[in-house]
Amino acid sequence: MKQTRDSWGSRLGIIMAVAGSAIGLGNFLRFPAKAAANGGGAFIIPYIIALLLLGLPLMWIEWAMGRFGGGFGHGTAPGIFHSIWQKNRFIRYFGVIGIFGPFVIFIYYTFIESWTLGYSAFALMGKLTHINDQASMQSFLSGYQGVQQNQFFTNIGWAYLFFLITFALNIAVIYHGIKGGIERLCNFALPLLFACAIMLVIRVLTLGAPYPDHPDWNIANGLGYLWNPDFSALKSAKVWLEASGQILFTLSVGIGVILTYASYLKKGDDVVLSGLTAASTNELAEVIIGGSIVIPAAFIFFGPVDIQTIAKSGTFNLGFVTMPLVLNKLPMAEIFSFAWFLLLFLAGVTSSISLAQPAIAFLQDEFDISRKRAVAFFGIAAFLLCQPAIFFLKNGVVDELDFWGGTFLIVIFALIEVILFAWVFGINNAWEEMHHGADLRIPKVYKFIIKYITPAFLILVLGMWMKQEWWTFITMANISPANKPYVLATRFMLIALFAILSFMVKAAWQRKKQKGALK
Repeated sequence: MKQTRDSWGSRLGIIMAVAGSAIGLGNFLRFPAKAAANGGGAFIIPYIIALLLLGLPLMWIEWAMGRFGGGFGHGTAPGIFHSIWQKNRFIRYFGVIGIFGPFVIFIYYTFIESWTLGYSAFALMGKLTHINDQASMQSFLSGYQGVQQNQFFTNIGWAYLFFLITFALNIAVIYHGIKGGIERLCNFALPLLFACAIMLVIRVLTLGAPYPDHPDWNIANGLGYLWNPDFSALKSAKVWLEASGQILFTLSVGIGVILTYASYLKKGDDVVLSGLTAASTNELAEVIIGGSIVIPAAFIFFGPVDIQTIAKSGTFNLGFVTMPLVLNKLPMAEIFSFAWFLLLFLAGVTSSISLAQPAIAFLQDEFDISRKRAVAFFGIAAFLLCQPAIFFLKNGVVDELDFWGGTFLIVIFALIEVILFAWVFGINNAWEEMHHGADLRIPKVYKFIIKYITPAFLILVLGMWMKQEWWTFITMANISPANKPYVLATRFMLIALFAILSFMVKAAWQRKKQKGALK
């Protein structure tokens, strides 16, 4: 029996859900680290250019494509792509990426997300406030992750407990559907997230210079370190690649999530203003708030020399080592540390639930099964596939998953989307589809941008990466001999997963053809 498709309760609900999907750990950790390490304020120049030429066009494309495909009863990329190019029976297999990518990200992102829940509890319990040096805080993180046994943790038990809680919470939310689960959570979580973020920003911006012998270690210079431009950095292709990748990553475009979310819209729902609002909310969280917490606060307490190492230390160290050390130097350290990790947890959970939805929507829409059964199938498969990321983190499994799910395939999928929508569907049809029911008109220059500039930009980004890093990556030249078997096994697992999803897409279409013949 054909299942009735779910729907959003309000325009605000879909905006909050898409913004929640976009606002994740990367807004508060990845962006400031990338900006500080790639020219400071100069980074924002390619970042804004990428936002205008990549981010916004792809955001509108995905909202419009998703709504269009939803009108045919499809909530995921294989069906949506087929509804746009019905004469091509192979296009739906390109859409497999739109299920595969989010699923791959989910199976490692949920574990990382669970760290923030664990650290929230540790902050309230006062377990972090007694640690006052970088080496000890790093040891605490490594012990918690199960990377090593030390005086803090002898096994991965605590991390696994908080993973189970986090995983169960994700499943519970998606079990209750679009309106009753995802929309309800995002309507609650995003305001609370912004409340925690604003509290931390105010506290950081009101910090004085803590050391009398270093009066230049102040908030003005801390903000200056992040935002004063090093224009020589603009000559580096790497900076432009990093900025472009950050835009795709932060807006959650090129993944397939927005396609699925937008498929639950009604035909007359506005996608132009809604997409712009969701993107703007994300940019507010990332540039204004995310850029005003970690790096400026770390500069005040560690100075202009150590901050360079800190900025390049990676997102894990920034969030779980540097920031707790900074907050430990403040009055009410437990409260501010809890607010920091609660902020990260809320950002994480609103993103992870969105990553689960494409696979669930695919099972519901293409196999006509109930949401309860779809969530059960997804939960079992995801739980099993999460285990390598948990137990082999130190062996490079998470890095491998992140590359395929969170980096390479995003660019590939985004390129397929823009070519399909602007060239196959046709830019005039695409323009009309985007503006159907719109309260706001997109500037006409975006007709040219979407058809020519956006795909050219993506091809350039992909080409530069292929030229600089493809062979090194494929041959695992930068991976230690001890970790190569784990990375190779991860690649085989991903190939098998992609093959299974492709087979399921084929089975779904054969099933639909048989049902059509019966009619």
